Amino acid sequence: MTFHSAQLLGHALKAAGAGALLMLSVSASHAQSGPFAGFDGNWTGTGTVTMSDGSTERIRCRASYKVGGGGSALDQSLRCASDSYKFDLAANVTSQGNNVSGSWSEASRNVYGNLNGKAGGGQIDVFVEAAGFAANITLTTKGNKQNVSITSKGEIRGVAISMTKG
Repeated sequence: MTFHSAQLLGHALKAAGAGALLMLSVSASHAQSGPFAGFDGNWTGTGTVTMSDGSTERIRCRASYKVGGGGSALDQSLRCASDSYKFDLAANVTSQGNNVSGSWSEASRNVYGNLNGKAGGGQIDVFVEAAGFAANITLTTKGNKQNVSITSKGEIRGVAISMTKG
């Protein structure tokens, strides 16, 4: 191979590499452009859970969000625990515009059901239901801060969580 041919091959490989990087960055930014933008990643924090008898407990929480489907799909895992209480929520959500729907489960109580709601502007508001259980859940994300609020009329009356990303 001559020196000129080697230079052309080197430039072609650099161009191909730059093109691949550009495609990856376009794909990554597109994945964060839907109603789930800003949610992707791991989050940790603390909060309180309010029980039906009015008692409250401090909880520690971890969440993991994976955004996919070109920004129209979200997989969530939210685990919280106190000294005497825990819950382990998982959800698979898809969006069509600002309308969201999907399924959810709570592993420690073996409860599962459907969810429906709205998402956009860093906020998701959904109504979740299962046999004998219903709740409203709001997730609000701004930068690396996230607040989660759950209200129901069951054993758990409310959950308020503040988390940070990273």
